This record gives sequence, structure tokens and C-alpha cells, in this order.
Amino acid sequence: MGRPRKFKEERAVEAAMRAFWADGYEATSTQELCEATGLGRSSIYNTFASKRELFVKALTHYMDGRTARLVQLMEDGEKPLRERLRTLLEWAVAPDEADPAGCLVVNATVEFGPHDHDIAERLERHRRQRFAVLKTAIEDGMRSGEIDRGRDAHALAHFVISTISGIQVAARGGADRKTLQSIADTAMSSL
Repeated sequence: MGRPRKFKEERAVEAAMRAFWADGYEATSTQELCEATGLGRSSIYNTFASKRELFVKALTHYMDGRTARLVQLMEDGEKPLRERLRTLLEWAVAPDEADPAGCLVVNATVEFGPHDHDIAERLERHRRQRFAVLKTAIEDGMRSGEIDRGRDAHALAHFVISTISGIQVAARGGADRKTLQSIADTAMSSL
């Protein structure tokens, strides 16, 4: 009996994640969450206790999925590092068409970072995980000679993360594909 409820909850979290991603926490009403998840208001509160708890679950779901995808890409030893970095940038330039524009993490950082310590901490843990994965891959690229050994792996990892965030913010702001691609191309030439 536990499986169907868990499955329903997972589907609701995924649907809520997309609603929050599209409109942000404050702008997403409980009614919109009901419509997105297919749950009634009382079911949402019985399952998740609060809109904020549902948001935290949705944000965690988003971060876990994105981090797993990054780890899989960066640990793919079959591809040269520069190709893996290009793929990572391309994910920001040309996301899945079903995905809302931008990035839920970037949106949450702007919306919550300055005033919600718990969410800011969660976001920081996620950033550190992504940073560590990228820095390790860049260090490996330095050892293999793909990246100039005189470069600073720490700074390059921050650069890649910041560039991806910038592309996502530009996309959210309505930048066209050509503009986003030019940002990614410039970043690759800087690596």
C-alpha cells in the first residue's frame, strides 16, 4: 500500500517543482499548486504540511536531479573534458523544451537567499557539491593537458558555475538562442 502513496507524492513534488520553477515561490498560489499536482488543498497540506515544505521538497528534488546529471557527465571518462564542459554549457543554452526558462536554484537564490537561512544553507550545500565536481574534473583536465596547468582550477570552476547561472538568467529574461550560444562560445574560448 505504501508504494502508490509514495508514487503520488513523487509526482506531486515533480509537478510542484515545475510550477515553482516557472513562477517562483511567492507567485505560485496554493490553487496553482492544486491544479499542477492534481491534489486538493487539504491533500497538499495533509501530505506536505505547508506550501514551504512542498517547495523545499521540490527544490531538493530539482537539485538532486541536476547534481546527479552533472556527476554523470563529469565522470564520463570516454569524453574529453572540453567536450563535457561544452555539453554542460549547452544544457543551459538549449534546455529541454518542457522545462521552464531559467533555473530553480538561481531563482530560489534570488528569492530566498537574503532572508531564509534554511533555504540559503540548502542552496549553499548544493553549490558546494556542484563546485567540487567541476573543480575535480578541471583538475583532471589539467593533469591530462586539456586545460593549461597554469590556470586556477578553483577560479575556473566558479567561472563555469557563474557562466551557466548567467545564461539561465539571460534565458529567463528572454534572451534568444543566438545570444545564449554566444555566451557559451565565449566561455569555452576562455577555458
